[in-house]
Amino acid sequence: MIPADAHLSLTPPPGTRIGCDVVAISDIRDSVSAFGSRFLQRVFTENELQDCAGSIERMAARFAAMEAVVKTFADPEMATPPREIEVVLRRGVPFVNLAGSVAARARALGWQFGQLSLSHTDCHAMAVIIVSVDEPDRSRGSGRTAPPAHRG
Repeated sequence: MIPADAHLSLTPPPGTRIGCDVVAISDIRDSVSAFGSRFLQRVFTENELQDCAGSIERMAARFAAMEAVVKTFADPEMATPPREIEVVLRRGVPFVNLAGSVAARARALGWQFGQLSLSHTDCHAMAVIIVSVDEPDRSRGSGRTAPPAHRG
């Protein structure tokens, strides 16, 4: 047990970015009902739609993953086209593929590796992503800095 007067700071190690999100499955169901294929084609790639095979729960988990990835950038002003963040399965394990401006931004920030976890219940879907970032040695004056970890 940690003494009451002890100071403990639980922050991610340098070079780690974490993002998470929870989505109400009913929100995705309502969007599909209201906008149909227009919503699906705007938000999901063909690979994602094939992987989901019509499952709203799987779509919601992928949507949560997109939002979790966005949160790892910790930049609310950054444009993030949803189809530039793709969740694919390899041997049943989810991975993220980035494309376009989102991939360029991740490269510029030194993103190296990521690990994604998805889950859903009958009412909610969630995703957590942990990204390893090759943060530059600031003493060498590279000028490139990683954003602070997201806090909320």
